[in-house]
Amino acid sequence: MGAAAISAGSENSRQDRVRQAVLRDMKLSKQGLLDRAFALAFRRLVYAQIWEDPVVDLEALAITPDCHVVTIASGGCNVLSYLTANPAAITAVDLNTAHIALNRLKLAAAGHLPGHDAFYRFFGEADRVENIAAYHDHVRPHLDDTSRLYWEARDLTGRRRITGFAKGIYKRGLLGNFIGTAHLLAKLYRLDPSELLAAESLEEQRAIFDAKFAPVFDKKFVRWLTDQPASLFGLGIPPAQYEALAGDDPQGMAAVLRQRLEKLACDFDIRQNYFAWQAFGRGYGKGPGAPVPPYLERGNYEAVVERIGRVEIRHANFVEYLAQKTGASLDRYVLLDAQDWMSDAQLTHLWAEITRTAKPGARVVFRTAAEPSLLPGRVPSALFHRWHYEAEKSADYTRRDRSSIYGGVHLYVLKP
Repeated sequence: MGAAAISAGSENSRQDRVRQAVLRDMKLSKQGLLDRAFALAFRRLVYAQIWEDPVVDLEALAITPDCHVVTIASGGCNVLSYLTANPAAITAVDLNTAHIALNRLKLAAAGHLPGHDAFYRFFGEADRVENIAAYHDHVRPHLDDTSRLYWEARDLTGRRRITGFAKGIYKRGLLGNFIGTAHLLAKLYRLDPSELLAAESLEEQRAIFDAKFAPVFDKKFVRWLTDQPASLFGLGIPPAQYEALAGDDPQGMAAVLRQRLEKLACDFDIRQNYFAWQAFGRGYGKGPGAPVPPYLERGNYEAVVERIGRVEIRHANFVEYLAQKTGASLDRYVLLDAQDWMSDAQLTHLWAEITRTAKPGARVVFRTAAEPSLLPGRVPSALFHRWHYEAEKSADYTRRDRSSIYGGVHLYVLKP
């Protein structure tokens, strides 16, 4: 998810850009206040882990050794995972200061922690006190000043942010807090989400979901709560995206969330889906066989470490970065779900820059809260028809995206 990485304009501060990226209503209306509240929430750490499936991304992107990939940084997992495909360069941009600090921490850790065991302990387990000593001994000396200050500053609870890696970093951030709240709500209904993680087959996963999870979405309080747009800020869903998501089902947001959770719980082997472990267990599973993102897999470690010099992290606006590039200079673009809250003018500006900078055969991958692509009818036809929409492949990617959050995964390829 990448709420604030793409925006248009030239405000003086990045905080203004974050606000502009999600504001549609400048008035003091209910909608305007919701937009402002989300913009404020999104200035902090949102995603300690990115929620777009990198396996699907890598297949859709079809990265080759000459590719320059431009992506929204978010939690940084996919930035490092893309390195397994051996691209020439990756540029990751984001306006969220916390996400930039997290990405730079991951790069420094990959380059300077003493081996895969230490790297995995830091980001795979992410709840060991030894990680703090590893940070000071191996990572801190190689961090830029801004990132170091971020991690050593105190959060709202008075704890230094780096201590999150001793106590469970994936329980922190806006999304981590949201999942924690969902677990507390589950307990009110005598439901233990982690029970699903012990299932030994898809059939058992289905039985547990149908018997224990599905009925919760029919509770009056849950239906009322999910009808409040602000209740889903913790999922990184701004008001504009909430409207698109809620429109997917006439029974409202509770039905949409039930459908997405059902896919997460029932469509994929729990033993191979680290997104499910994050949702139901609030962290990755323990042990050598636990599912993790590609960048944390032992077999990919040497390739990731060898190639980290190809990654550039920029605290910048996606569109403004593209505007600095020459024509036909980039190969792959990853927009996450940022377009869901863009105006038609912002979409047009973005796609004009993508089209200008794209090499022949360039690919763009993005996600949407609702199922359909949002481009038809919203960008000028002359611009839109420069691109071929891979409809069948997009539907297949949507079906196989293990995060199960999104209604659609979309692939566009520049026509010859």
